[in-house]
Amino acid sequence: MPSALSRLRRWIALAAFLVLAVVAGFYAYGRWRIHSAVQGLPATLTKLGVEVKQTADSFSVSKSEQGRTIFTARASRAVQLKDGGRVELHNVVITVYGRDADRYDQISGADFEFDPHSGDISARGPVTIDLVANPKGLLHPDQAPPEDLKEPLHIRTSGLVFNQKTGNGFTHEKVEFSMATASGWADGGSYDSHSGELTLERSIRINTMAPNAAELTATRGLITKSPPQVFLAQVHLTHGSQQVEAEKATVFLTEANTIERVLGNGNVQVTATGPTELALHSEQAEIFLAGQKSQLRQAVISGNVHIVTSGAQNTEAFADRTVLDFVEGTVLSKARAEGNVKLIQTGSSQAGRTEEEGQARSSTAQQVQITASAMDFLAKNGRLSEAQTSGAAEITISPASGSPGPAGSGQVVIGQVVTGQITHVTAGKFTAKLDGSNRLHTLHGAPNAVITSVTPGQPDRVSASATLDVAFRPQGGINSIVQQGDVRYHDGQRMAFAEQGVFTPGNHLIVLSGSPRVTGQGLTTTADTFRLNRESGEATAEGNVKSTYSELKPQPNGALLASSDPIHVTAKSMQARRDSGVALYSGDARLWQGPNVVQASTIRFDRDGRSMVAEGIAGGESPADPVAGPVTTVLVQTGADGKTTLVTITSLHLTYTDSERRIHFDGGVTMRNTDATIIGESLDVYLAQSKQATSNPVLRRESTTPSRLERAIAHGGIVITQLTRRATGETLTYLAAEDKFTLEGGPPSIFDAERGQITGDSLTFFRHDDRVLVEGKANSPVITKTRVAH
Repeated sequence: MPSALSRLRRWIALAAFLVLAVVAGFYAYGRWRIHSAVQGLPATLTKLGVEVKQTADSFSVSKSEQGRTIFTARASRAVQLKDGGRVELHNVVITVYGRDADRYDQISGADFEFDPHSGDISARGPVTIDLVANPKGLLHPDQAPPEDLKEPLHIRTSGLVFNQKTGNGFTHEKVEFSMATASGWADGGSYDSHSGELTLERSIRINTMAPNAAELTATRGLITKSPPQVFLAQVHLTHGSQQVEAEKATVFLTEANTIERVLGNGNVQVTATGPTELALHSEQAEIFLAGQKSQLRQAVISGNVHIVTSGAQNTEAFADRTVLDFVEGTVLSKARAEGNVKLIQTGSSQAGRTEEEGQARSSTAQQVQITASAMDFLAKNGRLSEAQTSGAAEITISPASGSPGPAGSGQVVIGQVVTGQITHVTAGKFTAKLDGSNRLHTLHGAPNAVITSVTPGQPDRVSASATLDVAFRPQGGINSIVQQGDVRYHDGQRMAFAEQGVFTPGNHLIVLSGSPRVTGQGLTTTADTFRLNRESGEATAEGNVKSTYSELKPQPNGALLASSDPIHVTAKSMQARRDSGVALYSGDARLWQGPNVVQASTIRFDRDGRSMVAEGIAGGESPADPVAGPVTTVLVQTGADGKTTLVTITSLHLTYTDSERRIHFDGGVTMRNTDATIIGESLDVYLAQSKQATSNPVLRRESTTPSRLERAIAHGGIVITQLTRRATGETLTYLAAEDKFTLEGGPPSIFDAERGQITGDSLTFFRHDDRVLVEGKANSPVITKTRVAH
């Protein structure tokens, strides 16, 4: 009988001890110390220092080392059944202190049963486990409860079975746990006491409490002792509007059972809904924590990182690796993106817009893409405030439609790029400022800043400078780019130089200031400011405009503009296209080549066609316009005596084509030379063909003689005045070689101060003598020669 009682005591103590190990290890909140004690259990309890006490109404088992109790198991009653020697324990309470007395865990259950044949120890009802840390245990008497029970972990399960032969335990029932900040459960689990591994079979769910309420689910879990880690499969985390998913997750624990880091692998996805929606995808995400409270310290996202946000501004980002640093557990302090970094931004989607707003946006919508080897972001008050590129960096600006779509195999972009101009911006380094919504606000690039605009079928437009500054629009896209310091612009054969250039992608204009100068195709223009359209090639100059057309070939068949001498034009403003060779000068415009001068309100000059159209403003038409006035033309006239004089002609309009050698004036014409004035409604001046001179050995270029007035024909209300006579008619023909005037229509008449008035069908007189030829009708011609005495 004593032998049987001794065996019974051993089995009861062993059963209680193994139940403790299984349950404690099952919800490993650091129950590995208990498991270590289990593995040292020999066949007899006395060698381990296990003390078994039994009274009439209770049963207890305790384990001590070096005078300190490791655990105590108590039962109100132990019954050995006759059927197979099974043992029942009732009202079991197990208290675990640990070798360092740093625990005060309580494990309790109403009924347990041990089958010596199978080796199974089974809980016949619910099992409750309270896991409590007791860091001051060594300072208090042995087995004394902690003065302050802080955040115990409560575990409740049923159907627990542990086999003392295999060292494995399991339950198919729900395992529930709770603490001050979280609660959860899993359906079924198994425990291997040899490896110290706890497997959570299925349907794992953990809920954290407010204010950081979140829910974590997983299909399966594994907890290991060495190293202390938790493995989860098919993880899904919900935190407010945020969702996190991963195929696998590993939780790395410290020896104090605090979380050190969390590693997610395989199809990691993060989504967030709200005014701004976010979607993140990567192959791996790793979170590092620190301190007793496991505060977030750093997050590393790697492997084809892809982030998309949509809302007030659509953003898409790519990188090989992204590192986020935090302070105070939740406040972002800085971030770094590395490897093939690409950031794409467009405006908001068309949803909720009126048709007019949608059309207005479509006409100015831009897609801005930034690429770099790496980008560093600094945060202020938890928000990204500044970004800086490392290595080669480029900004690409392109037109975009309002709806997302794939741009190529394996890549999704926001804003399908449409055919049109694409602008590339490069610099040694870019530094960006972000607004309160983490959108690009300003960006500074230096050194060696370059802007390149590419349009299909046209030459590239390139502008370089020491620095550039980009201002972004709140609704998305770039508002302006300011280039400073030695600005150089190249557009086909046209080049421009200035101290500052302001580029606005919305209208493709670059405004040059600071002594700007534009050259190309033998033309040099200076002004106060230049406006160049990088898409159309149109150029506008404002303020003190001066153009010089050089490298001109002489035109032997031409006249007014046939010389190879430079043609100069000044005006208040100028408009020209890149390749047309036509320029419009406005505001006190003045064009001259050699002695020939044309001055007007506007002059349209065609360099290639050697032609021009000049327009004046009639007096009183625009009294507020300081340049109101007629077209004024100064020509060279060589008389029969070989003397050269200047002829000045004023009109409202002038047209000239060098190949025709004809200048047409209309809108009220006045022609003056040294001793005569001619007034009419229109006038055609025919110039003599230029005579090409010999090659100039000094200048090494061909030149021609100045053009000469050959003849002129005037129409409408002709009035000719000289010192002593005045002639009128409707048509005037003037021959310069003979200084001869012929008047017809009206009928023509001439008034001489001494001889009186002469009238006929045709009057012919000469500028340098007193002869007048008067002709009558053809059927009765009258010819009168009059010699006017001096």
